[in-house]
Amino acid sequence: MASSSMSSRGSGSWTAKQNKDFERALAVYDKDTPDRWYNVAKAVGGKTAEEVKRHYELLVADVKHIESGQVPFPNYKTTGGNSRG
Repeated sequence: MASSSMSSRGSGSWTAKQNKDFERALAVYDKDTPDRWYNVAKAVGGKTAEEVKRHYELLVADVKHIESGQVPFPNYKTTGGNSRG
């Protein structure tokens, strides 16, 4: 999820619960839903329709950057996994 980068770009502070509610609301209210952003904002709570729309636009931009290879993969250390067997 890109919430940390979104908050630094001016969409305000979002709690983990608000982000989860945002994700769920996007699944319920698709692009063809009348008053989509109003409904998403109502589902999230504490945000305006304009704030949730901006949050979505930043999410889309983050996904485009990731898919285009502009965001490097983290250098995860391997732990060896599950060695039972």
